[in-house]
Amino acid sequence: MFWYTGSPIESGTLELAIDDPGFIYGATVFTTLRVYHDSLDHPLTNWAGHCERLKFSLQTFGWQQPDWHRLRQGAELMKENWPVLRMVIFPDGRELITGRILPADLANRQQNGIRAWLADSPDYARALPAHKTGNYLPAWLALQTALKQGTQEAILVDSAGNWLESSTGNLWGWRDQQWWTPPIDTGILAGLMRSQIVNWLKQHQVSVTEEPWSTEFVKEFEALAYTNSIMEIIPIHTVLAGSTQLTYNLNHLAFQQIRSLWHT
Repeated sequence: MFWYTGSPIESGTLELAIDDPGFIYGATVFTTLRVYHDSLDHPLTNWAGHCERLKFSLQTFGWQQPDWHRLRQGAELMKENWPVLRMVIFPDGRELITGRILPADLANRQQNGIRAWLADSPDYARALPAHKTGNYLPAWLALQTALKQGTQEAILVDSAGNWLESSTGNLWGWRDQQWWTPPIDTGILAGLMRSQIVNWLKQHQVSVTEEPWSTEFVKEFEALAYTNSIMEIIPIHTVLAGSTQLTYNLNHLAFQQIRSLWHT
């Protein structure tokens, strides 16, 4: 089942015209949210933030706005069956909402962390990094390559080798008694969970600095993680970087600061 242009559809396939730009060029914008406590209005669900993300991209591209009331109606219906909703808007304002369950291994990843692979190649540079568009091929390719390396995530870099983000989320590192995250102007997606965490840390007088991550800078991190709206915070205990293997403290006390965000 999915929601498309105002109606629930009991099917696993969607019919599009062969000249639909969403099909041919990936000309769509999307956002993926996790519904907390069965409520779109729960602060962690961040419905308003996800809608603002869509509006920003639609306005930037000069695309038609969807029927926002209808989008909300579809999300209310879909959340009855799925805790994760992916909302897609086409250039002409059509809306598509699909649902899925949380990853089966989510609790294990949150507790035991993951291994990541450094995608040190220009082939994995994301197109239009300030927007979540249907053209997600570079990040997807990076993740598929990471899986072939026996790791669970890919870390994307810029032309100078600075670490930017993971293929599915924003990066966080702990050193010098504070959190660090790459700044948005380096060419990363401004994740909604990233913004929530930055604001939450500042409200609790916890230092967080936005600064580029050079190849030397990342070696000094005591702890490393990535975040997104679905996975929350996932520790990264090992990064395969060419012939080098970087390791980080999986059980660092600093993780308790961010984890408490979901329990306040």
